[in-house]
Amino acid sequence: MKLAVVQFAPVFGDLQSIIKKLETLLDEAKHADILVLPELANTGYKFDSKTEAFDLTENIESSVFIEFLKNKCVKYDFAVATGFAEKEGDKLYNSSIFLDKTGVKAVYRKLHLFMNEKSIFEPGNLDLSVFEYQETKLGMLVCFDWMFPEAWRKLALQGAELILHPSNLVLPYAQSVIPSYSLVNRVFIATANRIGTEKELSFTGQSIITNTKGEVLAKAGKKEEILMVEFDPKLAQNKMITPLNNAFEDRRTDIYE
Repeated sequence: MKLAVVQFAPVFGDLQSIIKKLETLLDEAKHADILVLPELANTGYKFDSKTEAFDLTENIESSVFIEFLKNKCVKYDFAVATGFAEKEGDKLYNSSIFLDKTGVKAVYRKLHLFMNEKSIFEPGNLDLSVFEYQETKLGMLVCFDWMFPEAWRKLALQGAELILHPSNLVLPYAQSVIPSYSLVNRVFIATANRIGTEKELSFTGQSIITNTKGEVLAKAGKKEEILMVEFDPKLAQNKMITPLNNAFEDRRTDIYE
């Protein structure tokens, strides 16, 4: 499988400018099987109010942004996981959408809201679940979900081989934990962070792709760039640490849950 992470800076509140940027970047990543974009890639991040956010978000079913991505999937026969400011009725969610040339295949809504997100978005109301694409089992998380090991473990226990992680990271140490989650869960992880500044927030870039041994396959700097790696996702089915130690079977669930 060829996996691409697209690191860029969305233009806050300007969907057409965002699409124009991604037009070029997705063309450059056309040889990937799966692409991962940052959190809230269709709007930018720093909303001043829920009203402003509501005006800038889209419904999945009528989204100009999703339609643009679907057309790219049709053209290049890849799939995309993207952060997405999602409107459903009178509620807003910080979501991740996975789609291919046939349309939306999976939706995840961020469970763990960070800072002022709590005044804009509803906490996610969909379970952590695994879905399949090209015989690869995938899971999705969004940004601050990184802080909670239970989320990563639940996806891994369901058989996830690759976890897609759209992000808008601002804490300077967040990326450092990703290799550890890959190691302890024996999964591949693709964290797509953004760059740039919005109001008082500066985003840290340094998108990262890690393998089942906690090794860094690719890491970005703090500029616009595309990471591309080729790997075998089936390696994530091997949970053996030593010939006598299995990362999941050795868990003492009689002592802890």
